[in-house]
Amino acid sequence: MTRLVIFFAILICLPESSFGQSPIRLSLADAIARGFENSHRLAEARAREEGAKAAANTADLARKPIVGANASYTRTNHVTEFSFPQPNGSRLVVYPDIPDNFMSRLSFQWPIYTSGRVDALERAAIAEAQAAGADIETARADLRLEIVRAYWAAVTAREAERVLEESSARAEKQLTDARQRFDVGLIPPNEVSSLEAQRSRERAQLIEATNIREAATIDVRRLIGAPQDAVIEFTDTLDASTGPAPVAGAVADLIKQALDARPERKAMSFRLGGAEERQKAALTAAKPTIAFTGGVDYANPNPRIFPRKGEWQESWDAGVSVNWNFFDFGRAKSQAAEAAAAVTATRERMAEFDSIVSADIRQRMLDLESSQAMVRAATDAVRSATEARRVVTDRFGAGVATSTDVLVAQVALLETELTRTRALAGVRLAEARLERALGRQP
Repeated sequence: MTRLVIFFAILICLPESSFGQSPIRLSLADAIARGFENSHRLAEARAREEGAKAAANTADLARKPIVGANASYTRTNHVTEFSFPQPNGSRLVVYPDIPDNFMSRLSFQWPIYTSGRVDALERAAIAEAQAAGADIETARADLRLEIVRAYWAAVTAREAERVLEESSARAEKQLTDARQRFDVGLIPPNEVSSLEAQRSRERAQLIEATNIREAATIDVRRLIGAPQDAVIEFTDTLDASTGPAPVAGAVADLIKQALDARPERKAMSFRLGGAEERQKAALTAAKPTIAFTGGVDYANPNPRIFPRKGEWQESWDAGVSVNWNFFDFGRAKSQAAEAAAAVTATRERMAEFDSIVSADIRQRMLDLESSQAMVRAATDAVRSATEARRVVTDRFGAGVATSTDVLVAQVALLETELTRTRALAGVRLAEARLERALGRQP
């Protein structure tokens, strides 16, 4: 009795996960939100944006003064002191033997004119940071489409599995009935064999659909950051009304909206501006720059003070420096040519992207229209096949139809139901692809 009490106490204290995991109820919106939250891809894009912002801040700080400090110690060989005799009979040592030399300096440098180079580089860095921000939106759009595709693939496989389970149950019932009819001599053995073969085929299809559903669920788990042993319950269904496809007359407006909304094009536009600014910066390499310089020295001995003395002394300096590389054997022109080539390449990439978007939107609209038409046709086919199966079953029960007729009707109903399931999934994917092509973020 005591052992039994201890056993139940241990069961009560065990965590819920010890008995099994509760399923994760997952709608499409939940899947997208969890995917955004746990995506390593988005985390990488955000890190790149932070790096680009830091680079822009670095470029902005290039116009600020730089203050530095340095110190050194040098040991030299002994030298003969150099001195002058004085009227009072003493000697003035002007170059003493000081083998130990200590030097410290606090310096600053402040560029006050760079011919626009610093400003151009700062604008280029800001443009790159903005492009990195647009890259995040691109990654979000791609991830959303991937999650939608995986989610509807799992739901489609689940629906196909349900259809096959119902069809297998019907086939099992028909097989049982056929065996009873065979036992009493009402039907020949080949009809029983045909039903057995059909049942085996449907069982094989059911196993295949189950494996497809599990493979799609594995992909969903990966995308939303869930453990691979988590049980997921998909709450959204394929059966939902869909709006009509955009009319053909609105294609030009949709393309314009897409070009304005697509984050990839925004990123390319920002990078085009950055390349143009880098081209300007490269052209300033052959122009003069002006900077304030100065510093304070504290040394023993101080080489700026004459005569030299083996003691700590300070000195300071301030000035203006001008640097002008008026002849650099074409280095500045080569850098500008490299930047100009980057500008041209980015413009051509944008033009190519525009043509791809234009064609993509037209194709996605056609896909959506075709998918919706397939759903309507498949729905009619399911209704017709259901009625045909009902009639054949009634005729079979009345003895005026064979089991082969029932089998044919059963196969036709199964195929139409699977076709409708695939057509509904096609509509969902076509809608998601069209939204992605338009650059919309629902």
